Amino acid sequence: MHTRTDLPTQATPGNNSFKRHHSARYYAHRVKESLTTRVSKLICAIFLALLFLTGLIFFILFLSLRPHRPRFHIHDFSIPASAQPTGFENAQINYNVDARNANQAIGIYYDTLEVTVKFEGQNVGGSSILFPFYQEPKNTTVLAGTLSGATLTVTNQSWQKFLDARSRGSVAFELDVTSSIRFKVSSWTSKRHRMHANCPVQVGSDGLILASDKDKRCSVYFS
Repeated sequence: MHTRTDLPTQATPGNNSFKRHHSARYYAHRVKESLTTRVSKLICAIFLALLFLTGLIFFILFLSLRPHRPRFHIHDFSIPASAQPTGFENAQINYNVDARNANQAIGIYYDTLEVTVKFEGQNVGGSSILFPFYQEPKNTTVLAGTLSGATLTVTNQSWQKFLDARSRGSVAFELDVTSSIRFKVSSWTSKRHRMHANCPVQVGSDGLILASDKDKRCSVYFS
């Protein structure tokens, strides 16, 4: 009579013990990958948050320190001798313009300012009106003066054109202010910018600025 002896069976890929051994290593690897991914995501999130915060700070500083162009307004312009047929001999032009620095924390350095008056596209006068100066933020400088004598280039012919235009009502002029300017923020100073302020203005038959042009804002551009 033979007695049956069961021999131990070898674990095969299909039995439970192999499955449990494989699953443990698989999940350990998954956990390790998950931790690495989370750490990487956390580092990326911190970096992006710092980048966003830095950009936001620079954007706020840009808005608060962004340099605004100087603002020019013409308050007065007159030609007292406009009613005289031979007024060009004693002609003079009076002007009054405000230059305002509207910036909150930016100053402006001006080189010598020059004013030019044009009639029908031709220069009829001009001169330097100020030595270099520094304008504080939120500050206004009055630019006033008179062009006469050597600062005027009015001829009998140009004066006659002026009288002809005056007889038709108003006479149009252009007053231009030019200067090289630099912006100053704390201890930093920008490079020079060539600034032009163009102020169209009309005078009536009395030689005085028209009410519609009084306190009018001039256009400002750089070249």
